[in-house]
Formats: sequence, structure tokens, C-alpha cells
Amino acid sequence: MRNRYLDLLRFLAIVRVVVYHVTGYAALTLVFPAMSVMFALAGSLMAASLDRTGPSAVARRLRRLLPSLWVAAAVFVPAMLLTGLPWSTKVLLWLFPVGDPPANYWGGLALSPIWYLRDYLWFVLASPVALWLFRRAPLPTLLAPYVLLLVIEVGILPDAPTVLREFGLYFGAWLFGFAHHDGLLARLANRVLVPVAVVLAGAGIGWIVTHPGPRGYDLNDIHLGNALWSAAFILVVIGRAPAAAAWVDRNRLFGRAVTLVNRRALTVYLWHMPFVVLLTPLVGLVGWSVRDPVGLAVRVVLVFALVGVVTLLVGWVEDLAARRPPELLPGGRRRGPVRPPVAAPASPAPAGAATRLVPVGAGAAAGRARVPAPRTAVDEPVTVEINAG
Repeated sequence: MRNRYLDLLRFLAIVRVVVYHVTGYAALTLVFPAMSVMFALAGSLMAASLDRTGPSAVARRLRRLLPSLWVAAAVFVPAMLLTGLPWSTKVLLWLFPVGDPPANYWGGLALSPIWYLRDYLWFVLASPVALWLFRRAPLPTLLAPYVLLLVIEVGILPDAPTVLREFGLYFGAWLFGFAHHDGLLARLANRVLVPVAVVLAGAGIGWIVTHPGPRGYDLNDIHLGNALWSAAFILVVIGRAPAAAAWVDRNRLFGRAVTLVNRRALTVYLWHMPFVVLLTPLVGLVGWSVRDPVGLAVRVVLVFALVGVVTLLVGWVEDLAARRPPELLPGGRRRGPVRPPVAAPASPAPAGAATRLVPVGAGAAAGRARVPAPRTAVDEPVTVEINAG
């Protein structure tokens, strides 16, 4: 039976990502480190799938993940090829993004969330071995990504490849999901969990304050601080997750919204950035600056509205991928026997792109910057500055 509290966390994470990408408010990354929470929830789901079906869970998880990407690629890749993206065999990475697929300028910006799917794909492929190691040596396995990230951040491995840095940054959260599924976090006494969370949070804040990024205290620019603060956050909000949360459904409309966003997580994640990119210059044309409160509010509402339209058009692909009967609006009452719903893959996160051809998602590996700029991580705000004349 689904834990509606975990559904609520995923709902809040996705909404936070979209709002952050529109507004660029760095404080949102501290208040709710959405990406790490989503990776932790996905890790818990992956451990459950491996326990149910063994290694075949990898193929099942990929089947859930890829069709929504293929739908977006079917729209955007031909458009990029027609607007300057040269054909190469790397274009095929849009079918199975184990690396960063190529894109032209506007495509690299609009499709920047691909980094999350790339990391998710890596973590899924690594999960059978990682879960085996975790259950034999939980603490060393859990600490390994954080040690790796520390080694990279202090300069011992300054030129570490993208895959190592991303495992250091987010795989620890994925392993916390393993710990949640196995009940280790729930069994951890408060006299242990609370001090550990306080130490992690303190270390994270200390690193964040002493290592500000180009946008101040935005966690997306401060990798080690991000990982430590997120670990503390996960320990508290997931480590003390209630067994049930019936109150989520006390308001029928709110409960329906939580269900809808969970069932359409990938669709919302993949399609919100093109609308963020599209609407940013349009707001300037009507006289609002990119930081005008009214303009930001209008953009947030319009992005959610446009994503809602796309969700109605193609969101049902997620139902087919999960082998559920396709629905236009999930979460309504059904007639006849109801099968327990299956959780959708986790998702949320924006990014910039260079004015040349760039591999989408590589920004998670490069320095973070404003737009137009070198590539940046997907869970970052897009800022388009419009100069008069």
C-alpha cells in the first residue's frame, strides 16, 4: 500500500523545482533540497523493486523511465536538427542517455533536465551491486559517495569525470533510500538520528557559508554543502516518515493533485523547462523585468498551466510505461476492482547552455553560470537578460 507521506514529499519536490526554475530564488534550495529528496525516494523504490523481482527490476525501471523521454525527443530532436544541430551518432543518446546527448543552443537550454535522467539511469544500473554491498556493509557503503565527493571538492581529484562527481553528489541520497526501504532509518533511535542530523547540517551550513558560489548560497553551486545539508534533511523528513498519512486525502482536490503529480512526474519534469525558456523573454516584452514580482507570479502560473496542457496530451505515456490503463487525469474514482497503484519514477530539475553546441546535462559537471553561459546543472534557475535595442 502506498505511503501518502512519501507521495506528498515527491509532490512538494516537483512543485519546488518548477517554482525555483522560474524564480531563481536560492533560498528554495536550502528550504527544500528537492533533487536529493527525489533521488532518496527513487532509491527506496529501486530497492523494493529489486527485492520483488531481482535483477530484472533494472529493465522494469528503465521501461518506466525512457518512454516519456522518447516522446519529448520525438518533438525536440527533429526541431534541433532543423535549426543547426549536425547529425552524428551521438544523437542516438537521446534514446538511452548514458552520456550527455548533443543539442544546439536553444535545445541545450530547454532540454537541460536530461542530466537527471542520465544520473537516474546510472544509479539504476548500479543498484543491484550497490544494494548487495549496502546490505553487507551499510555504513561504509553509505559513506563512500560522501568521501568521494570530499576528495573531489578539496582538489585531490580536481579533474574527476562527470560520472564520479555525480555519484559523489547524489548517490548518497539514493543509498539513504535503500536504508529507508530496509527500515534502518526507522529503527535508528532519536538519540542517534538527531545528533547525526545536527552534525551533518552544521557541517553543510559551515561549508556553504565559507564556500559561496557565483549566486551566493545557492546549493546547486556548492556541491559538498549540498550533499551534507541534503543528507541531514533526508534523515529527518524520510527517516521519520510516518507509516501512513491519511490526512493528505482529507481534502479531495489536494489529494487528487498529489496523485496527479506523482503519476505524471516525468512529464512535468521534462516539459516545464521549455516553457520557462519560452516565457522568460515574453515577460520582458510586456514591460516586466525578470525579477519583477508580478512577472514572476505570472510566469509561474503560465508554466504550470502549459505543463498541464502537455500532461493532458502526452502524460498517459507514463501509464503505458507502468502497464497501467491510460488515464487522462489520474486519481479519479474507478468502477470495478482497483489494483494498487505503482509508483512512478522520481523526477525533478534548469540550466543554461553555451552559445555553441553542447551536450545536454553536462552542466552538472561544469561550473555553474548564468544564461547565456557555459553549461550549468539542471536544478538551477534560467535567467535571460534582455537588453534594449
